[in-house]
Amino acid sequence: MRQKFGVGRLSALKWSLSVLLLSIEMNTKTALSSKKHIEFRDVSFHINDILKRLIVSRITLEVPEGETLVLLGRSGSGKTTLLKLINGLLMPMEGEVLVEGRATRDWDLIRLRRGIGYVIQDAGLFPHFTVAENVGLVPRLEKWDRCRTAARVGELLNLVGLDPTEFADRRPRELSGGQRQRVGVARALAADPPILLMDEPFGALDPVTRAELQREFSALARRLGKTIVFVTHDLREALLLASRIVLLEAGRIVANAAPQEFLRLDHPEVRAFTSSLDVSPGASA
Repeated sequence: MRQKFGVGRLSALKWSLSVLLLSIEMNTKTALSSKKHIEFRDVSFHINDILKRLIVSRITLEVPEGETLVLLGRSGSGKTTLLKLINGLLMPMEGEVLVEGRATRDWDLIRLRRGIGYVIQDAGLFPHFTVAENVGLVPRLEKWDRCRTAARVGELLNLVGLDPTEFADRRPRELSGGQRQRVGVARALAADPPILLMDEPFGALDPVTRAELQREFSALARRLGKTIVFVTHDLREALLLASRIVLLEAGRIVANAAPQEFLRLDHPEVRAFTSSLDVSPGASA
């Protein structure tokens, strides 16, 4: 299935788009909670108090419990900045960000971050830790006992498709890129956080491994029901994974829609992204 995406023929394009639309239908949640897990209220952030260097501007956005929200945009559009505003790595210059109804300024930042799973490109594993030690890091910080931590590590490795008997004692350097990303997802889920932030987690992988992990993550997201904010610059990835897509341009929201509706929006930046799905007849793969 994944091989069809890069083929430069119209029949293959039509087939791949049909797969995208099927995934869109599967990922659209019909009954999201009314509870707001994350909320941006007129948020702006700029560098070094220089107003002309706005990174994000006047962002107002709600993320209800259980939603998979994809932040889509070009490099430098403000996607990662929004993630860092959610977990308190950055604080808004104007407005406020609320997590579970409380402004990030009012949170104990350690408690806030331990309640949010965070997955980045290349996983960010500690190289001197084993896989089990990496996955069990937050439970140990939370003073879980050894038996409970070991059980959770085994459960999560199985959940992300890694046999604990084979992988638990390996170091990150002994893993492939895809395996490291699976460990990164397991670590983010270790303490069962209600919120998961993912910053282009599959961006550095080869296309085949990336497609595999996208499908696995889509199924996992539906199964776990977490509130997920996922950053990407890839429209296909957004369509495959999102229950809602927010498109950023120069730090502002220019589109906010469910995947089916997003493809029909009449906005120049939306059209720029949807054109990336087009393949001319006879184009090389």
